[in-house]
Amino acid sequence: MAEFILKEIVGPVGIITLNRPEVLNAWNAPMRTDLVATLQAMDADDAIRAIVLTGAGDRAFGAGQDLNETKTFDADRAEAWMAEWDALYSTIRGLSKPIVAALNGVAAGSAFQVALLCDLRVGHEGTTMGQPELKSGIASVTGPWIMREHIGLARTIDLTLTGRMMDAQECMAVGVLSRLVPKDKLMEETIALANELAKMPPNAMRLTRQRFREVTEPLFRDTLAAGVRIQREAYATGEPGRMMEQFLAERAARKAARGAA
Repeated sequence: MAEFILKEIVGPVGIITLNRPEVLNAWNAPMRTDLVATLQAMDADDAIRAIVLTGAGDRAFGAGQDLNETKTFDADRAEAWMAEWDALYSTIRGLSKPIVAALNGVAAGSAFQVALLCDLRVGHEGTTMGQPELKSGIASVTGPWIMREHIGLARTIDLTLTGRMMDAQECMAVGVLSRLVPKDKLMEETIALANELAKMPPNAMRLTRQRFREVTEPLFRDTLAAGVRIQREAYATGEPGRMMEQFLAERAARKAARGAA
């Protein structure tokens, strides 16, 4: 059986690696389920005082949703899909311990959102971040709320409607990267940062994270409810499936052309 989530403990730091490098660590339902379980287990382990989340390979933290999964959804499955995101996002927001993202390449769509839900984000010059969901036919609902909390409405509209990706320098400039380090030092520097956070008083850390969650919870809940309504409407039209099939076909053609060159 494939291990979609890898786990390691280094001193007081739990390290979680998204492990689907052959598809740039794109999400599917088993990966989301395993990640929730792993985060909950690490949060319950008193020996772990901070968590690092990263992706396998050197190309991507995560490419976002695996379109091969969502291209077949109908309205009912789209609603269940939103419940899966609720479970993951609520788990990250509800952690009693700090979580740091080590962004080893692309963080796109829902992977970008997960990175933003982490407390701090460490990247390198090859890190790119953005919200290209619209290009593949996915209506963007949770992303705009999470992004707006970090970068404001104007930049959120720009990134969401154009689907463009930000390079590392722009990510630093707008504040979605907390640290920019050499590529070969990414994990070393991220673990060092997590160790700094692990030294903080645990109850004060838990209560402070709790307060950040409380002040954003009403709009988070509104966003998830809107996600159910909007994704049901979107998938009922059949447009997401058609657009994803087209997107995947064009991507396969580009890959074949590169292979023939």
